[in-house]
Amino acid sequence: MKQHVRRILEDAACLNVAVETLGDDDDLYAAGLSSLGTVRVMMAVEETFAVEIPGALITHAMFGSIAALAGVIAQIVPEESLAART
Repeated sequence: MKQHVRRILEDAACLNVAVETLGDDDDLYAAGLSSLGTVRVMMAVEETFAVEIPGALITHAMFGSIAALAGVIAQIVPEESLAART
């Protein structure tokens, strides 16, 4: 799942650092994630996994790190859907 998140961040987040230099728990906001970037990432997640992220899960913390984002996605994306994307 974290590899999926990293690809999405590379494509959509417009970070100030290369995604491959970030650890799973590094602060994405400190790496340059903006409010526009969070919207772009959210839209990319929804498009990539053909899901809608429930409003209750969309929080500042959701975008705090690769691990946090992967955890939220894992809650809403069926495992069989992930297997088809690897």
